[in-house]
Amino acid sequence: MATLYYYGPLLALAAIFLLSLFRVLREYERGVIFMLGRFYKVKGPGLIVVIPILQQMVRVDLRTVVMDVPTQDVISRDNVSVKVNAVVYFRVIDPQKSIIQVEDFLNATSQLSQTTLRSVLGQHELDEMLAERETLNADIQESLDKQTDAWGIKVSNVEIKHVDLDESMIRAIAKQAEAERERRAKVIHAEGEDQAAAKLLSAAQTLAQEPQAIQLRYMQTLTDIAGDKSSTIVFPLPVDIFQTMASVKPK
Repeated sequence: MATLYYYGPLLALAAIFLLSLFRVLREYERGVIFMLGRFYKVKGPGLIVVIPILQQMVRVDLRTVVMDVPTQDVISRDNVSVKVNAVVYFRVIDPQKSIIQVEDFLNATSQLSQTTLRSVLGQHELDEMLAERETLNADIQESLDKQTDAWGIKVSNVEIKHVDLDESMIRAIAKQAEAERERRAKVIHAEGEDQAAAKLLSAAQTLAQEPQAIQLRYMQTLTDIAGDKSSTIVFPLPVDIFQTMASVKPK
């Protein structure tokens, strides 16, 4: 009984020590192990052994992180101020680098995403921001991925969510669109007038070459006039009638 009294606490401490040796890491987790402050190795997943006092472990989650980039004020290349926000998808591919090379890779990636978003979009005009989202997404993703590679981070995708304009700019764009529609309508009308004039010229040349065609046109005009309900009727006379009358000399 006395032996158990003396050795009981030691056995309890030994049991606690043995239990503290073991850690369980999930499939999507890795443990970065440090031995007396120096990097030792990356362990996991599953059951691993970490020696207390001598070794320390930092857990790293390998799952994809969905990070919302706060709204950024961006000035486009054509000096238009817009508000843009986006979402970034990234994950850790090198646990060692993500812990050793950067203090807080989540915050670092967030800050870098904000500055990269402003930098890349600032090189494009407003029309490109509104119409070429996929191209801009790819440019931002490529730029981010290159910079975060040293941290063991893989940026897999970037999506621009919103591009918001001031009310005054929205009205200006609406006026510009209306002016563009009017310009196109005038161009189409002018092209129609040009084509109609060309057709009339061709018809006039054809009639001038065929006198019989002129007579048929004259008869058609008389038919149209006869069907008119107007009280005043004007009979058009061909020019050749006057020429014939002028050629007759009194006897």
